[in-house]
Amino acid sequence: MKTSQLTPSRLAVALLAAGAIGGAGATAAPGVAAAPPPIPASTAIGFASPPNFAQITRDYGPAVVNISVSGTRKVSALDDDDADPFAQFFGQFPGMPQREVPMRGEGSGFIISSDGVILTNAHVVQGAKEVTVKLTDRREYQAKVLGSDPQTDVAVIKIDAKNLPVVKIGNVNDLQVGEWVLAIGSPYGLENTATAGIVSAKGRSLPDDTSVPFIQTDVAVNPGNSGGPLFNERGEVVGINSQIYSRTGGYQGLSFAIPIDVAYKIKDQILEHGKVQHARLGVTVQEVNQDLANSFKLDSPSGALVSSVEKGSAAAKAGLQPGDVVRKINGKTIRSSGDLAAMITLASPGDKLTLDIWRHGSPKELEATLGGIPRDKTQTAANDQGVKHGQLGLALRPLSPQEQEAVGSQGLLVQQTAGPAARAGIQPGDVLLSLNGVPVHSVAQVKAELSKAGKTVALLVQRGEDKIFVPVQIG
Repeated sequence: MKTSQLTPSRLAVALLAAGAIGGAGATAAPGVAAAPPPIPASTAIGFASPPNFAQITRDYGPAVVNISVSGTRKVSALDDDDADPFAQFFGQFPGMPQREVPMRGEGSGFIISSDGVILTNAHVVQGAKEVTVKLTDRREYQAKVLGSDPQTDVAVIKIDAKNLPVVKIGNVNDLQVGEWVLAIGSPYGLENTATAGIVSAKGRSLPDDTSVPFIQTDVAVNPGNSGGPLFNERGEVVGINSQIYSRTGGYQGLSFAIPIDVAYKIKDQILEHGKVQHARLGVTVQEVNQDLANSFKLDSPSGALVSSVEKGSAAAKAGLQPGDVVRKINGKTIRSSGDLAAMITLASPGDKLTLDIWRHGSPKELEATLGGIPRDKTQTAANDQGVKHGQLGLALRPLSPQEQEAVGSQGLLVQQTAGPAARAGIQPGDVLLSLNGVPVHSVAQVKAELSKAGKTVALLVQRGEDKIFVPVQIG
């Protein structure tokens, strides 16, 4: 790289030329040419001043929260490097006995309604038995996970509080590359840390997350920032900080945020239905490079090339074929394969799409009605079939006929535990047989018995072949 050095006299000339020295009525140094008059502001070309980040932080920082989670994860003896020096090389053998060890983590989130609804990342609360939310005024609350969506990495949690500060939501479509943005979160547990940068790109597709059109920034984001808000220069939230690209595990200048319009679509489904259902077109697509563009007689290497079509899918019913290049959906240009996935993510099952495609060297238009992803491939909210975590701390569902046969009786399968039930020792996979001596076969029965119970309830739980009464304090 070429470098140069400035002597004191040459430095003065450089500073004068840049307008950094002198002013109205200033006299040039002997032997130095006078600086040209300043360029009028109306015609000057330069960099815009940064927004007032301090004001944004004061106004909306109180709506950013720290999230702490705790739970357990299953490990075998070989997962403990001290137990076996060869574990890191050979991994786990089939059939090796496992044990549960404590798991803790931290992340960030932000309040979107004054009654305690909070947005964060799905990976922040994944597997958590207890979720604790801390506000900037040091108040702490136990949060309930209303639902999460691993596909988009969005989760909705709620705390029992009122009159809370909230953020202001912006329009991602108005966000421009090069615009200033601000992140607030808890990197490495350092609560309410503010970092700033610019938007590096929009609609960025990542290899493992092709359904999310990420906002790429150069804002410093580190572990613990996950789930925190990304503000535009007007103090509006335009994204949820989700990922970084790093070879070291720390920040290296590439940060990615989930657009707020994607997050709100997921949030609305969770609050309305308790679960998330994604639309499905039923194709596998790839990028169009210059060679492929030449082969298909395209004027530019853009669009999404269909490499396979799922039998019976919406794409198959619409007539899409391998080799088609999707160039527009409902009039919106598809520049890359990620654009197609992102548009499908923002659509809903049953939506009708107009597809402008390129087939055999000529344009063609198709109509498609989107299908949905099968329910067993989506993650529902913890309370979709269960009891509120805040009351008992259990998420329950009825046993299937096969499970009833295996257990030898009717009951409710424990899917998740938190709070009182978790502290009492109840685990996911247990079967709840009765509450206070009353056999329970439905979630409605459990709720009814809880409504007339005291501060302590006795749960009859079956674990494997063993049955035991477990006292749980809920008052």
